[in-house]
Amino acid sequence: MLPKKRFSVRRLPGFAVIAIACFTLLYAPIMILVVYSFNAGSSIAVWEGFSWQWYSAAWDNEMVQSATFNSLVIAIQASLYATVLATMAALGTTRTKPYRGQTAIYTMINQPLMVPEIVTAVALLICFAVIKQLTDYQGLMYLVIAHTAFCIPFAYLPIRARLEGMDRALETAAADLYATPWRSFRQVTLPLMWPGILAGSMLAFVISLDDVVITEFVKSAGQDTLPTYMLGQLRRVITPEMHAISTVLLVVSVVIVSVIFILNRSKN
Repeated sequence: MLPKKRFSVRRLPGFAVIAIACFTLLYAPIMILVVYSFNAGSSIAVWEGFSWQWYSAAWDNEMVQSATFNSLVIAIQASLYATVLATMAALGTTRTKPYRGQTAIYTMINQPLMVPEIVTAVALLICFAVIKQLTDYQGLMYLVIAHTAFCIPFAYLPIRARLEGMDRALETAAADLYATPWRSFRQVTLPLMWPGILAGSMLAFVISLDDVVITEFVKSAGQDTLPTYMLGQLRRVITPEMHAISTVLLVVSVVIVSVIFILNRSKN
């Protein structure tokens, strides 16, 4: 009796054609965007030669500088707060005995992933509108809080995955050697889960940096981030300057996602 061959999707008829078509549809528009960001002319469709002028124009644009500063301030704070909260949530859902309501808590933590983003944005808009009336505060902290709430599940998932993949025998051995829970966490658990924490924080940073919907609903006048500034410019006129900014954001996102991938593969 001949041995059965293991199933592989790559052996299905037409797999290669479908795969190539999918990759083409996904990445061809992005490659066109990158190429035309180096266009010497102002046309977004006619190639007029190679030039760095649109990158220079974006760099010297004061509105782009202000929007970039806002984006970085919000993304750094939101990723920091989201990572701390996500780490605490991950420990609370993986390093405790099963308890009643654990599944409900897991669902609540991941709620922003399941609910349409615009629903979260409207809810935050209503909540912050009440607070603004009571306090008269109009600062960036509203955006930081909104981004933090939205980024928590993105930071939580890689941290939880890291914790679930760790060998708990090491923590048990530390307890057997009379280590206190805090010392066991600080010297055993935290170093082992550090790649997951870094991956979660980077993912939260990228999500916050690229967010448009929640930012558009929550921000006040003069609080444009880079994505909302680009959206406003695209409503008026599309220029290769927008291509240049998009390419920079693409490069930053690809670098961070690549680091996350490397960290998630790390076993030490």
